[in-house]
Order: sequence, then structure tokens, then C-alpha cells
Amino acid sequence: MPSFSRRQIVHALPGAAALAAIPRSGRTADYPSRPIRLVIPYGAGGSGDQIGRPWAERMSSLLGPVFIENITGAGGAIGTTAVAREKPDGYSLLLGNDSTQAAIPLLAQNPSYAMDDFRAIYRLITSALVFAVHPSLPVKDLRELVAYAKANPGKLSYGTPGIGSGNHLVGEAFKLQTGALDIVHVPYRGIAQASNDLLAGQIPLIIAVMSVQLQQWSEAGKIRMLAVATEKRLSVAPDIPTAIESGMPGLRYDGWFGLFAPRQTDDAIIDRIAQATRLAMADKAMQANYRAEGMEPDSDSNPATFQRLVEATSASLASMIKSIGLERF
Repeated sequence: MPSFSRRQIVHALPGAAALAAIPRSGRTADYPSRPIRLVIPYGAGGSGDQIGRPWAERMSSLLGPVFIENITGAGGAIGTTAVAREKPDGYSLLLGNDSTQAAIPLLAQNPSYAMDDFRAIYRLITSALVFAVHPSLPVKDLRELVAYAKANPGKLSYGTPGIGSGNHLVGEAFKLQTGALDIVHVPYRGIAQASNDLLAGQIPLIIAVMSVQLQQWSEAGKIRMLAVATEKRLSVAPDIPTAIESGMPGLRYDGWFGLFAPRQTDDAIIDRIAQATRLAMADKAMQANYRAEGMEPDSDSNPATFQRLVEATSASLASMIKSIGLERF
């Protein structure tokens, strides 16, 4: 259990009024009575932190202190498994996404957790995946990337946060749809590590969640962003074409991140976290923060609708995995 400074405690005190406005009942009358842990199953400094940390900071005035723990490995599966095995008391939460909650349980040969081991609480954001290359690679768009890959078989590789991630699925779908089958997948423990290797020229290509950091690197000429795997161009990066515009109509992926708790967590606790999160996500500054990162905040989520989305994502990815022909790992 971490210690908290006087400044952190004082900062949390104004939350008493907001907290009182959220109904309490039964077993949650004293919830939360201690700090909440939010597990981010990816390395520090990556997109998970960019999503989870603003939420944790905002909760200090609504629920009380929230501390972050980054538990990395296996494309997010290790941190996700850790939360699945925690006591369902509302004090250990997961920042999960389409990869951890849907793709990995479908792809893992012997999954250490199942989608049904969790309860959905609130979808925080929808995200966009972007193809980014080192500037030394002589390509300026996806068409040129395909041509280069075919002319240089086995010489290209792409980095992702891990096997079974949405990034990985998009990469394999790209290879299948274009016939550029010799691009090698390199799984990392998090996209931050892959990004660092891209900057250093150790890897020529990554598929990553769009972020303000990627945009800054692009503006500085340190990387080149080729396309986004979305239906429409992003408002924060209107100059980057979609994969659809680049001649790949089937290359689209709708990513998301949200809050989850172990399956047996009490309804009242789930609702309490969801209501506090809804208040936070209604804040214009919070929304602006996420949009600046290239993400779209969800101010109208709830446990029931988010659970349905998780189930729909699982069905959609099962179909995608079958079409790509990915084998269990």
C-alpha cells in the first residue's frame, strides 16, 4: 500500500461534497474507505497511462485517492490476470481494452482468464490505431509501404504492445489484405518500448494508439505517420489519411479503453464507481485532455451498455481472427 503526502490528502478533501451527492446503499455505505488501485496492464508512459492517470487524478475529488500500478507483459494479459484474481471488493480495478477483454481470451492457447471474469463499469474513450514509421524508411503512405514490403521481403518488421493486441490484429489484417505477408511482427511489453525503438531506428514500423506524443514526434520529423485505421480522419490529425482512403476498405478497427472489476464485485460498488466516473467524464477539461491525445471521451457510458459493447467486440473479433487465420498462441 503506497503512502500519501499531506498535499495529496488535502487535495482529496473537496471530494467529500461530490461524493456525498452519489447515492450510497447497503454494503457500500463506507466505500471507499481506503485508496483504490487501478492496474494498467501496459508499461508506464504509454497510451494506458495517458488514459488511466487523468481518471485517477479526477477521482481524488469524487471517490478518494486512486493509485496506479503498471503490470506489464503478454500483451496486457499478466496485469489483467492479476486483477481477475483479486478480491471483488472494489479496491482493485483494471483499465482494460478491446485487446485484454476480447482478443486475448480468444487467441490464448491456455488463457489465464476469461472475458466473463470481469464486470464492465464504464468505457472511458474510443481510440484510433495509427501506422507510424521511422523517417529513414522511404515511404510516405500505405501504398508505398506495401510496395516497399513486396520489393524487400523479410526486411520489414512492425512493433505492437503484444501478441493478440488490437494493434497486432490490424497488422496481420494489413498483411493479408495487401499480400505483403513477409512483414515480421515484433511484440513488446508495451507500446512505449516499441515507440522508443522506433525513434532509435531499431524497428521501422509500429502500429500504435494515436497520442499527442506521436503527433509531437511527427511534427519534429522524428517519425512519419502514414494512416489511421478509422472510418474517418481524426479531428486532431486531419492531414493523416485513413487506411480506407489508402485503398484498403476493409482495414478498420474500433478500439476502446474502460474500467473493469472482478466478476463478483457488488452491484452497488460497480454503480458507485460508474456514477463517479460519469461525473468526471462530463467535465469539459477532462474531455479536452482526452481529445488532445487523439482519443474520443465517452460521457454517456454505464455498466450495462459497456458490457454489451464488450460482448459485441468479442463476437466481432472472433470473426476477424477467423478471417485472418491467426492461430492460438
